[in-house]
Amino acid sequence: MLSRNLSKFLKYSLYGGVTVGSAVVALKYHDADYNSFAIVRLTRTACTAVDIGRTYKSLLYSREWDKNSTEYLEVKSQAHQIGAEKLLKLCKANKGVYIKVGQHVGALDYLLPNEYVQTMRILHKDAPRNTVEELYEVIKEDLKKDPKELFEEFDPEPLGTASLAQVHRAKLKDGPEVAVKVQHHFVRKNTKIDLKAMEFIIKTMSRVFPDFQMQWLVEETKKNIAKELDFLQEGRNAEKVAELFKNYSWLKVPKIFWKYSTERVLVMEYVIGGQVNDVKYLDKHNISRPDLCTKLGDLYSHMIFVTGFVHSDPHPGNILVRKDPKDKDVTVFLLDHGLYAQLTGKFRYHYSKLWLSIIARDKDQIREHAEALGIQKDLYGLFACMVTGRPWDVIMKGIDKTKLSSAEKSTFQNELPNFLHHVTQCLEHVDRQALLVLKTNDLIRSIEYALGMQDRMCGFMVMTKCCTKSIYQHEFKNATSLVRKQFLNTKYVWSLFVLYIYGIYLSLRTRFNIYS
Repeated sequence: MLSRNLSKFLKYSLYGGVTVGSAVVALKYHDADYNSFAIVRLTRTACTAVDIGRTYKSLLYSREWDKNSTEYLEVKSQAHQIGAEKLLKLCKANKGVYIKVGQHVGALDYLLPNEYVQTMRILHKDAPRNTVEELYEVIKEDLKKDPKELFEEFDPEPLGTASLAQVHRAKLKDGPEVAVKVQHHFVRKNTKIDLKAMEFIIKTMSRVFPDFQMQWLVEETKKNIAKELDFLQEGRNAEKVAELFKNYSWLKVPKIFWKYSTERVLVMEYVIGGQVNDVKYLDKHNISRPDLCTKLGDLYSHMIFVTGFVHSDPHPGNILVRKDPKDKDVTVFLLDHGLYAQLTGKFRYHYSKLWLSIIARDKDQIREHAEALGIQKDLYGLFACMVTGRPWDVIMKGIDKTKLSSAEKSTFQNELPNFLHHVTQCLEHVDRQALLVLKTNDLIRSIEYALGMQDRMCGFMVMTKCCTKSIYQHEFKNATSLVRKQFLNTKYVWSLFVLYIYGIYLSLRTRFNIYS
């Protein structure tokens, strides 16, 4: 009784303190954004965590369940949905890093409960925006000039808003039309306290609810946020990827205008196109969906397995496409270069071997290379499912032999939450390089689904070739004798020949719709 009353006293004291404290702050600092005060953001986060915890406790943890029953599945889905909506509300209110984490959750299509993924996905296109006056203040502080001296025109309507910045079309006084990316003025001063608050809340919730093991998400955000807040680094990333893929005539990376760029302001070439998942735009401009998916598969396979320099935020808003009537080929514009994974040779070797083992249905090799990436012995099968986005029984039948369907995706997403504790174990222990790769995989798969290309396996052959090349390069580099090197050369050439023949078979099978 005493415990329950004390709990109530503490709860209402917390809510009362937040209400009064926030009101005082709002009155005292009416000209400032009281959202930027740590006490407001921390208490809002704490209240949300309490609310979500109480939701799960009242709906799921207050009784014993038959976890295979329809009632349990319905109640669990309801709890996830309520929790997701509360989390979305918190992200929108606190902005900045919270939006970034929410977007990350919305990208983990195969790894988290569907209710969270679908609810948080709205943050990719509905992030909070700043006024033009607030943007001008940042530009003035960084470039030491009034924006009206720099720009002939500055469109007040943003081209896009994101967690850390927003982008506007403008025209330079001495040059062409440009896209101007300006960092939100509140982001930097709130980042450290926001990350500490989120880390505390996640640790607390993981103690109360053992299935809730999301520390890896905060660690990844802490590691990557400094890179994403430096727009000069983003500019360097853009130039590096443009150089790496300069032989891809269909790929364009917007030029950087360094004279007008700082850590918080990035001025780039302005490009026009439709989002890669806009089916109506693709059809209107006669853009082949299979060809587009093959190009994306080619690009990201080379990034992941060959160069190791991976654009890790390929959501639809960051990939534009255009094909003018006179053009023979589609042009793909790759935008937003703030977040890149730099994969080591060792990681690429084991990840490549893992993929080829999955294709070959070799359990022992899957286990060996999953372990090399940090996965516990008994979780190698689950990790293979997470990597491929396919159920284990399909992997054992052959992912290249079984047509991917919407029904399979639905079943996979419905079943995965039943293994949430094991999924989070994988994410906690896996080589950290894999986290951005898994996110990238999911985003590319979501584009394939949006275009209705999931069953075409557009990038399958090029991915297999890239895996083979990555393994060859790693083994050749570490070979110590001429005999060994000659053997590896012969093996690699033979592997490419076999893949060429197999590619012909896959092409014929797709044309005549022959699947097992």
